[in-house]
Amino acid sequence: MVASMVLRVACSLIGWFSLYTWSCHRYRDRTWEWSCRLVTLTHGVLATFLSGYIGFIDGPWPMSYPGSPNTNLQVHALCMSLGYFLFDLGWCVYFRTEGPLMLAHHTVSILGITVSLALGESAAEVNGVIFGSEITNPLLQARWFLREKGLYHSFTGDVVDFLFVVLFTGVRIGVGAWLMYCVLLSPKPKWFIKAGGVIMYAVSWVFMVSICRFARRKSMKKFHAWRSRWSECGDLNANGYLKKH
Repeated sequence: MVASMVLRVACSLIGWFSLYTWSCHRYRDRTWEWSCRLVTLTHGVLATFLSGYIGFIDGPWPMSYPGSPNTNLQVHALCMSLGYFLFDLGWCVYFRTEGPLMLAHHTVSILGITVSLALGESAAEVNGVIFGSEITNPLLQARWFLREKGLYHSFTGDVVDFLFVVLFTGVRIGVGAWLMYCVLLSPKPKWFIKAGGVIMYAVSWVFMVSICRFARRKSMKKFHAWRSRWSECGDLNANGYLKKH
């Protein structure tokens, strides 16, 4: 069983690295970060749909059955994400693109998934954490790609930012608090699984503070731009009125 999981994680790691290598070859005129972001976007979409299917349809429901034995589909999903996090952590360390907070996030994710696979339990809540973490990831990557294409300062960019803030607040903070409460209240999960969940939720709140600051800055810029346009329209109307008389 252990050898099978190690093989699946190795295949996942090779798969993500192969996608990155193909992207570097395909988009030679782009930066290496472009290819890494493409891998991250792909994982975000796959992980969101797979973890969502496991949590909402296949089960077990993480809020009701934390600490339950891992299912085969859960193991597949965790192995896929573990391979990705190993790839992305290695890339971030090699290129030194991320700060301590993101490196800590990836490290705790890797440890949490590894412990769940080794114990053969608690994949339900770990899978729930992955769902909450990855559901906003495609929007985050879309924002970066829009900026690279020079399309960020547009209605599309505003929609992406709005959806990102709403999903992060509602799912990662709101639903995340519910999941953490259920896990801490249940006697089944091991104490280190609970500790990992608390750390991940604390990291989410650090991100939330930065997001709130960003949302405030952008809202103020939009408000000042709107007020400026409104003042210009008022001046034009006033000038037109004076000309008529």
